[in-house]
Amino acid sequence: MKTDYGKTLERAEAIVRDAGEILREYHDKPDQVEWKGADDPVTAADKAVNRFLVAAIGEAFPDDAILSEESRDDLVRLKYARVWCIDPLDGTKEFMARNGEFSIMVGLAVEGRAMLGVVYQPIVDILYSGIRHEGSRVFSGGKSRTLLVSQKNEPVDLRLVVSRSHRNPITDRIKTALGIAHERISGSVGIKCGLIAEGEADLYLHPAPGTKEWDTCAPEAILAGAGGRMTDCWGRPLVYNASDVRRRYGLVASNGSCHSMVVDRMVPALAEEGISPDAGW
Repeated sequence: MKTDYGKTLERAEAIVRDAGEILREYHDKPDQVEWKGADDPVTAADKAVNRFLVAAIGEAFPDDAILSEESRDDLVRLKYARVWCIDPLDGTKEFMARNGEFSIMVGLAVEGRAMLGVVYQPIVDILYSGIRHEGSRVFSGGKSRTLLVSQKNEPVDLRLVVSRSHRNPITDRIKTALGIAHERISGSVGIKCGLIAEGEADLYLHPAPGTKEWDTCAPEAILAGAGGRMTDCWGRPLVYNASDVRRRYGLVASNGSCHSMVVDRMVPALAEEGISPDAGW
């Protein structure tokens, strides 16, 4: 028998798959690009998928609030216990490069915690989904299987997954300090966390600003459902539906087994850079 969250997740999965059809259509067209900032592109695909998702989620869950990367932030959401965090195209640069390392991410936060999420790679038709405390799964090749993180906790054994477009020098310092020898490069926070949830990687570090609530909600819920963990760089839980949606204290996502050890090694490196747990970035 499905829980209420299970039924909600099924509906969200269907909506995200429909959004994937829209993204596939744009994948075969020349990009129409605008720039929100010097290093922050937005394409016509971002906007089209966003319009669809905001409308579809709003219709399916009219009693919930919505926070989306490509929509104006309505702070009325702060009055709601449930808020949908939407990233219509996570990995816009990867989409523009047509390398397949991008995803659609839709997550639900309840009372400030990431509770369920869907991350979909429409070009390769891989969909990750999960519910905190209830489990996560991946759909690929027409089959579904349960996700379970690895139990690796020795630094020499850890497989680090790093960003293709947003690599940070502090990541390399921490990698060297830990003695991590295995590295994999990928776009999209959702894909990186999906790899950890699958047991194909063990650790993702983002010791920098730049991410926001919509970048982490779906990935965190899926990772938690698979037994993993996501916190800020000082090991503190991530909070959702805040007035400031920026992640000013970085991210650590892991299989859970290595998490405390990694955070303990990170903190001195951050202190050497003058980065404090009070100010962040």
